Amino acid sequence: MATGTERPQQRPGGVHDASRAAIAARHLRTDRWWLAPAVTAAGLLAFIVYSTWRAFANADYYAAPYVSPFYSPCLAENCAEMRGGPNWDLFGSWWGLSPALLILVFPLGFRLTCYYYRKAYYRGFWASPPACAVAEPHTRYTGETRFPLILQNAHRYFFYAAVPVAGILTYDTVLTFRDEHYAWGHMGLGTLLFLVNIALIWAYTLSCHSCRHIMGGRLKHFSKHPVRYRLWGWISRLNSRHMQLAWASLISVALCDFYVYLLASGAFTDPRIF
Repeated sequence: MATGTERPQQRPGGVHDASRAAIAARHLRTDRWWLAPAVTAAGLLAFIVYSTWRAFANADYYAAPYVSPFYSPCLAENCAEMRGGPNWDLFGSWWGLSPALLILVFPLGFRLTCYYYRKAYYRGFWASPPACAVAEPHTRYTGETRFPLILQNAHRYFFYAAVPVAGILTYDTVLTFRDEHYAWGHMGLGTLLFLVNIALIWAYTLSCHSCRHIMGGRLKHFSKHPVRYRLWGWISRLNSRHMQLAWASLISVALCDFYVYLLASGAFTDPRIF
């Protein structure tokens, strides 16, 4: 006699393993649980496509005084000449590819191993699991103990690299207070975009879980470290908005790059505020 709890015929492992409760239904949710991971996957995929195009384009990334955050600092000899900008010819003339490929590995590695982005692409692309109370299709779970997911443990080191990159982008933002002739005391629409972007970049970077742990995660007595405790408290408040900051900074950095692309390609000129 059927009881409604017969185990589905499929290979052992996962939630349908013999050691788990025999529930035939994949899930009992009636809401649109698939919408969130679908939107997440679409957003991340759009950024991957756009950033890949811009990284390999090797063109239209500098329009004085603005430099695309994808190309800063510029570490090859084939970089566009940026007066007072982040031109650091460390790789010489042998590097023939886009200079963006030399620097993007650090901020992208930081985001790729970020705790929020792990959740986002685990659910959006790998369905591991796609949503709460929805079983993942994988029959075996090994966590982040094997290649390539074991590389997620490098997140703290990518954080160390992301901090100086954010510092260089701050320098680039200061340079946007020049005009196209490099005269100081001017401000354009691009300046506002870069100011918003760098604020979001710093907020996202400092709200990182690794940064919070570095500040106070290993302290046994907060009373003996009042400065670190205060910093830990501030970072903890930022950390509660880590997801929103991750998306906002992702959009802002792409928007700044696209704005520079429009200026450099001659689509329009930068509107001046003063």
